[in-house]
Amino acid sequence: MRTITIVGAGEAGTQTALALQELGYGVTLVSDRSAGQIRSGSITSSQCVFSGALDVQREVHVDPAQRAAVGIGSLQLNVSGTPSPIAWTAPLDRPALSIDQRVKCAQWIEEFVARGGDFRIEKVTVRMLEDFAAHSDLVLVCTGKGELGQIFARDRRRSSFDRPQRVTAVTYVRRPEIGGTADDGDANLAGEGPQGTLRFSLVPGVGEFFTFPGLTVSGPCQMMVFEGVPGGPMDVWDTVQSSEEHLEASKRLLKEHFPHEAEAFADAELTDEGAVLRGRLTPTVREAVGILPNGAAVLGLADAVVLNDPLTGQGSNNATLAAHYAAESIRRRGDQPFDEAWMRETFDEFWRGWAQWSTGWTTSLLRPLRGFQLDLLAAAQEHPVLASSIANGFDDPRTVFPWWQDEDEARGMLEWAAHQERNGFDVRDFRSALGQFATGVTVVTTRSADGSRVGMTANSFTSVSMDPPLVLWCPSKRAPSLGDFEASTHFAINILASDQHVLSRQFATPAEDKFAGVRCAEGVSGVPLIEGAVATFQCRTVARHDAGDHVVYIGQVEEYTNRGGEPLVFHGGSYHATVRHPEFAR
Repeated sequence: MRTITIVGAGEAGTQTALALQELGYGVTLVSDRSAGQIRSGSITSSQCVFSGALDVQREVHVDPAQRAAVGIGSLQLNVSGTPSPIAWTAPLDRPALSIDQRVKCAQWIEEFVARGGDFRIEKVTVRMLEDFAAHSDLVLVCTGKGELGQIFARDRRRSSFDRPQRVTAVTYVRRPEIGGTADDGDANLAGEGPQGTLRFSLVPGVGEFFTFPGLTVSGPCQMMVFEGVPGGPMDVWDTVQSSEEHLEASKRLLKEHFPHEAEAFADAELTDEGAVLRGRLTPTVREAVGILPNGAAVLGLADAVVLNDPLTGQGSNNATLAAHYAAESIRRRGDQPFDEAWMRETFDEFWRGWAQWSTGWTTSLLRPLRGFQLDLLAAAQEHPVLASSIANGFDDPRTVFPWWQDEDEARGMLEWAAHQERNGFDVRDFRSALGQFATGVTVVTTRSADGSRVGMTANSFTSVSMDPPLVLWCPSKRAPSLGDFEASTHFAINILASDQHVLSRQFATPAEDKFAGVRCAEGVSGVPLIEGAVATFQCRTVARHDAGDHVVYIGQVEEYTNRGGEPLVFHGGSYHATVRHPEFAR
């Protein structure tokens, strides 16, 4: 049995331990605190886990009624301190959820131990890491505390800042009686059922406040997060000593800078003595491979190597997805050694597929908003489809690029939003209805005129004719690479396997090189053929048809391969694996 030691029992460490335990690895999980100490200690963060991360996060076994009470179904945005205030609310495509890490991490540790896992309570040093590395096939470091953080060098290329960009204060509160905010009667403090709202308020140059319903050790609560510009009027926490002083300072800041929120929290009380957190951190990306003094290599995950400011609530999502990417990479490695090259490939896959986008999204909001970005936020008041796109960017930051960062793309996004609304449909609901048709997932590839490899994810693929052998797919007219497909004579359809969901995301997201880390062969006319696909079809383009906001491409199949295996399935906005229907399973 291959053995893996995981240092750090936060969100990333515990989830990775449980996932690898299920896969049959011998896992040792090391923490500086027991489950009981975590549960009775102080809060460690704010956290809002959005639906994409919830899809892969470990189940937290809590009362269903409590889970319903803290569901988050929408995002409300308020921008003040500008010539024209901005206020709008948009639904999330799928609900988010916030459960105190003291609750879930303690529970996951207990589950790991109940299954026979080796759980140790140690304050780990670098010398101890050397010992772990000598007796384990792989060491994962999921905490950047103390001297452990020093073994991962700062990545200057990927780190945008060299000092804190916000002063952060987190407070968990409850109220004796439930009430709404002054300007939104539908958003209530308990976040009951579908009405739970993440309320995000910005005052450019001063800071931000966001709040959302959550579940803590004592039950449902409201989580408050203040993000003040260092040296500004919200940088008031250095003199605060006690929890009660922290709560009073929180209420004062609301009255001074976010008066539309002040009434909702006038009678708020701390959920417990440990329900406050203050600090300032420097957003940093580090090298994922740490080389110990004896030359052994260890792999860093989550906050140990990608430390984001809490401003966009991405911490828990980063941790969850880092755990997922790591467990998948370990599973695929089989019996091969977990060497330094593999460690770098594992992190690069996570960076390309997720972390670069969550980091870029957070970085963009830490910096002063640019004029066109404020225009987008203002236009969302008139265009619900745009408001929905921004709100759901918190769930999947990849979806806001490139239009959130590029002025020309932003204008195109505004035109698209206006055009969608002229259709007379609720675009969000229409897309959801179309998503009820389960499809496979493909990456369509070709060569550009200069010989570069081009690819995009598509599920609009179907067979058309057996004689002659014809297939079709439908790219959007807004696809950046559409011109390359128009100029090319051939394309290839690569039907992805169930374990290639990372590639699906990679080719669906803007990037300088979508093929980074992807193994390909070369087909007819040089079209790239993705290794591991369950089937590939090499096609000559025989017809193109204009079809609304898409183009229908019809290709004649000249060659194909049929490797077989389990295909990746997309349904209802999520990836799925195929399962034989129970009536036919016998």
